[in-house]
Amino acid sequence: MTATLCSFNLMFSMEKRASPEISSAESHQFIENWIQVQDSLKRRLVTEDDFTWKLPKPTSTATVRGRIEEGDDKHVLKYVGGVDVSFSKDDPSVACGTIVVLDLGTLEVVYDDYSVVRLQTPYVPGFLALREAPVLLKLLEKMKNSAHPFYPQLLMVDGNGLLHPRGKCTFTSFGLACHLGVLANIPTIGIGKTLHHVDGLTQSGVRELLEAKGNLTEDFIALTGYSGRTLGVAMRSTESSLKPIFVSIGHRVSLDTAIIIIKMTCNYRVPEPVRQADIRSRQYLQKHQWR
Repeated sequence: MTATLCSFNLMFSMEKRASPEISSAESHQFIENWIQVQDSLKRRLVTEDDFTWKLPKPTSTATVRGRIEEGDDKHVLKYVGGVDVSFSKDDPSVACGTIVVLDLGTLEVVYDDYSVVRLQTPYVPGFLALREAPVLLKLLEKMKNSAHPFYPQLLMVDGNGLLHPRGKCTFTSFGLACHLGVLANIPTIGIGKTLHHVDGLTQSGVRELLEAKGNLTEDFIALTGYSGRTLGVAMRSTESSLKPIFVSIGHRVSLDTAIIIIKMTCNYRVPEPVRQADIRSRQYLQKHQWR
């Protein structure tokens, strides 16, 4: 275990013991510590393709999704995971972390697991990962420690990657998808359902770009901020999708590759791994009340 991960786990355990009501000075200290953790992890972030598998080839020009047949190269991407955290409507400190793994060739769920926990770490805008990542990491570690055959080769995260703000006026470009990818050392893609204002990008501005796009053949537009950095894309994932999703690099996957994989996994607006994780997480939480 790396020193950064050790310090992250120690800080999280300290937060769990902390009183839910803390002073403004203590809150400020927590945030300062969180910034240090984020900045430390960010130095290990990889934004280019860095994986051993290959993308499957489509069976025809009429379909984007790659069908993986028997006898195909064993190093072809086959198992794609999705993770999500849902919260109780009655008690927002009760959360259900969920991981699902889909067969990329069929988009059928081949594995799912859940963890219902009570979170003591408060939600602070810009620091979602510090609250949710530990729950999801435990689910991944459980699979890895058991050498599960369906351990995902790539993970889609219900949350942003590079397309991530921190505070009202600054951005760190290190959202939950980046945070989880670095800590678990797994290729990740961030899937956002709404656009947070970051680096000059606004919902109204992106809406205008999409409307001006008209009937051009591409189904996405690049999201380039005032800094000149392309932080992600706004994508209409299916022909029937009226609202875009916001795709960004998480870790060890380039934006171009992320776009290709997203297109392989969309039956509806939201990619199926994230969609299934979201649906099943809420269902599981409803059935298993906190005790």
